[in-house]
Amino acid sequence: MSWAALTSGGKDSILSIQKAIDSGKNVEYMVTARPENRDSYMFHSANLDAVAAIAKVAGMKYVEICTKGRKEEEVADLEAGLTELDVEGVIAGAVASVYQAERVKAITDRLGISLFIPLWHMDTEMLLKEVAQRMDAMIIVTAAEGLDVHFLGAHINDVLIQRLKHVAAKRRINLAGEGGEYETLTLNAPFYSRPITYTTSEIRSSPDRHEMVLGGFA
Repeated sequence: MSWAALTSGGKDSILSIQKAIDSGKNVEYMVTARPENRDSYMFHSANLDAVAAIAKVAGMKYVEICTKGRKEEEVADLEAGLTELDVEGVIAGAVASVYQAERVKAITDRLGISLFIPLWHMDTEMLLKEVAQRMDAMIIVTAAEGLDVHFLGAHINDVLIQRLKHVAAKRRINLAGEGGEYETLTLNAPFYSRPITYTTSEIRSSPDRHEMVLGGFA
């Protein structure tokens, strides 16, 4: 039997897929929920076009679930999409969000399938160090005090981890960005056949959010 991975292309969900593959699981589907509401409680919205490109280089099937992104309704939308897949279980990249983990667990329980969340309660610094060692992920959204536009495009490495630790110590942000402080995109991972690429880049800023909007993924 195969598995479906919930992913926005960010570091946590991609690392979770890698750990699933490492454990021998057959990950057949990459599932992305695309919310119309940027402030969705469950899903990221930035640069989701990248996930289809990631699925292609990973040799996986891409499944997109459209949702208005309304609280709780978006959970039903996700469940409806997953119901269509014949899978043994679902992989999720939750680290500390009880809200997200509980809702995905409720879905898998109702569907009678398994849930694999290998990063759950993982030490955040250790998580970032594993990302730095095994993958190429960069920051594409910042939305917290202390994380200004200059963090956009920064790749997660030892230098960036120290920068994030400095901000976390002063501002009490979650080091891994689990509270929405920042979002990432994973350009390469061991299970990719090659890195994904993009051809366009534009920075869009508002008083409380900075986003690197990318295009031309391949």
